[in-house]
Amino acid sequence: MSNLRNFDLNLLLAFDVLMQERNVTRAAERMFVTQSAMSHTLHRLRQQLDDPLLVKTPSGMQPTDRSLALVAPVRSLLLEMERLLEPPQAFDPTTSQRRFTIAATDYMEFLLLPEFSRLIEQTAPGVDIHIKRTESVFPVTPLENGSLDVVLGFASVLEPPAQLNCEHLFVDQMACVVRKDHPKIRHAPTLEEYLAAGHMLISRTGSQVGVIDEKLAELGLERRINLIVPHFLSAPLIVAETDMILSLPYRLAAQFRRLVALKILPVPLELPNYDLAMIWHPLREKDPAHCWLREQIMAIGRNIDATAIAL
Repeated sequence: MSNLRNFDLNLLLAFDVLMQERNVTRAAERMFVTQSAMSHTLHRLRQQLDDPLLVKTPSGMQPTDRSLALVAPVRSLLLEMERLLEPPQAFDPTTSQRRFTIAATDYMEFLLLPEFSRLIEQTAPGVDIHIKRTESVFPVTPLENGSLDVVLGFASVLEPPAQLNCEHLFVDQMACVVRKDHPKIRHAPTLEEYLAAGHMLISRTGSQVGVIDEKLAELGLERRINLIVPHFLSAPLIVAETDMILSLPYRLAAQFRRLVALKILPVPLELPNYDLAMIWHPLREKDPAHCWLREQIMAIGRNIDATAIAL
């Protein structure tokens, strides 16, 4: 490796041309330099390789055994370097059999996957998608080593490191749902009505404190949480059969309302909107396949963002 550090790799291209032409003047013309500059380059090559390389004879300049032995390896190396420096091939989703791995919350799965799966099935039938759950610790290493392509979720919850790329997908805001024939809550609840009711909480970690509870605590208030579940799947069915209130992002509530008889109502608290984002590592920024994946996700995000939140 010490020899490589001391060798000027730019000389290899000149060596290749000199061996093809075996003439300094013609080699200079091909390299677009002066004959004097090419003679100087040949001198440097001789010094670095400790060999005459080309020797003048009555029939012209002839290569030494050392230079002949280097011709094929140098040509192979230059061709490989040329291949490496070529722009990456365009990604063709119709023929690709690539597998993408995405970390996402079940919220993102619920909103994105139906449309995303339909799009993949129609436009990229050979592409496989693997969805993994997001972890409490942000997966920087999997993004860096390529075992994970993108992370999807609430930007404020994920808190990705600053060195990663983050793209806004859409916004959401907190709402609440009750069964359609709820005996007490027929319209937007007051704060008193909201606190008087029993509540259901979706908590993946099992925590009894959510963003609403943190806001209530600031006001010196609290609500009673009757039921905590770790997943979204059972939530709408439970709410439809009880008098509990479930507070959750509006866009998810709208999907629940399509499944069971629920009413979507505003939460009687001033809460910030949610920013839903996609995070990826800059190492994959220019990869054509990765660019295609991100564009599909962003297109779905734009469609979701265009759907108004009606509370």
